[in-house]
Amino acid sequence: MSHLGKHVLITGILGFTGRYMAEELITHGYRVSGLGTQSSQEPEYYQVDLTDNVGLKNCLAQLQPDIVIHLAALAFVGHSDPNAFYQTNLMGTRNLLDAVSTMGKQPECVLLASSANVYGNATAGMIDEQARMAPVNEYAVSKMAMEAMANLWQERLPLVITRPFNYTGVGQAEQFLLPKIVAHFRRRAARIELGNLDVWRDFTDVRALIQAYRRLIESGHTGEPVNVCSGRPHSLREIIVLCEQITGHSLEIHVNPTFVRSNEVKTLCGDATRLRQLIGDWDTPPLEETLRWMLCH
Repeated sequence: MSHLGKHVLITGILGFTGRYMAEELITHGYRVSGLGTQSSQEPEYYQVDLTDNVGLKNCLAQLQPDIVIHLAALAFVGHSDPNAFYQTNLMGTRNLLDAVSTMGKQPECVLLASSANVYGNATAGMIDEQARMAPVNEYAVSKMAMEAMANLWQERLPLVITRPFNYTGVGQAEQFLLPKIVAHFRRRAARIELGNLDVWRDFTDVRALIQAYRRLIESGHTGEPVNVCSGRPHSLREIIVLCEQITGHSLEIHVNPTFVRSNEVKTLCGDATRLRQLIGDWDTPPLEETLRWMLCH
């Protein structure tokens, strides 16, 4: 089925992932509109808060997109107001689904970005979509609740739920771990404060992630959640060494006990088998390549 000229609405379009997603879709012939909470003069952009049910309904009724990609979320785990996770990630998503279902047109696909944080710390080895959900922080609980709520809409809307593991790239905020480390190396700082260095994470390049999302909306898949991950975990120690090798600069590392979370997920590594079954051959660049892009940009 041709996707040329199809209208995609991206929530959170001005965010880190949203900007890459819009560029990917426009490159592949889609017409793109976006929602967000901040003001912007960008074309095809609409300022609507997910918690504004009436505003969302009016906007969706006006736009009537063919496809919706829902990226807007409160994603920083250390955010100070736990209630905000539920207002945005759970109730905001419910408001969006309500608005889509009543906009006067059946969409072809609604992609909801959840998170691999729903798996928590309970599973060793490669985590597939059958793994038990055991969230260990409010952000992860809000995403698990969002998935459960969205399942109530499976009969009415063609939903795809993605569970991205950690991903990164140029433009990601420094409150996230890899951009923070990269920024210190870029400015050749003398020292850095980090938490636990012995956590292992599965990192995907944002450019590969948004390609996976585009191919998922084109696959016709609906229903079961889909991991988006590299399947290659790296420890923070390893990442520091890679940055040292790329830049020729060394940092003094200070472990700050206040950065060590008691409920830290020690190892997260995903199994992307289902993703590849749905979209065909797909991979993310080696982490060293992503870091080089970020460090040399």
